[in-house]
Amino acid sequence: MKRFAIALVLVAPLVLMGAGVAPQHYARFTPDERADLSRVSDYLNGIRTLKGSFAQTDPNGVVEAGSFYLSKPGRMRFEYNPPDPLLIVSDGDTVAVKNNKLGTVDRYPLVDTPLDLLLGDKIDLNHNLALTGMDELSDSIVIRARSQSSHAQGDISIVFSRSPLGLRRWTVIDAQGLSTTVELKDVETGVALNDSLFVLGDLKNPFTRRGEE
Repeated sequence: MKRFAIALVLVAPLVLMGAGVAPQHYARFTPDERADLSRVSDYLNGIRTLKGSFAQTDPNGVVEAGSFYLSKPGRMRFEYNPPDPLLIVSDGDTVAVKNNKLGTVDRYPLVDTPLDLLLGDKIDLNHNLALTGMDELSDSIVIRARSQSSHAQGDISIVFSRSPLGLRRWTVIDAQGLSTTVELKDVETGVALNDSLFVLGDLKNPFTRRGEE
């Protein structure tokens, strides 16, 4: 479960993009805030493909980096740079977390993870029960939510730049109060991505990093 928890740290902040369920009432937002929520929703719905690099900082200050690829609906890939052994792939139905050092592969149905909500086609933040609040800053929009997935519970803050509007970073604070931040860099949208990036493969060779034999 630890390897899966790492995978959710990368993407759990985006649970709020789907149909959040836990709070019993919608958060209260001003008309200006709701306008920004609509802008962010439109931005996210306009993304079909996305790629870039990421830097993940854990509660101990350890930084791990890598590359990510996203293709909606349902497909994503997070490659950690060597010597980190992790590789995370969703082919649209299954999320697989491979540890190259241990030679293990853990698989989970996409519908049972927050990834299913992130990689969906329709996002409406104004009608999402997971949202708990937001901060409107001069150069950014910060959206706060609470994850209620059975696999990931905690508080989430997601930062979008205002001009141009774009996803920049997120922070997860878990049930123990420990925070992990993921910052996205060199983000490109609307790029052509090879289908092979999202192929899980068979049990003998579940999938490999790009360039591996």
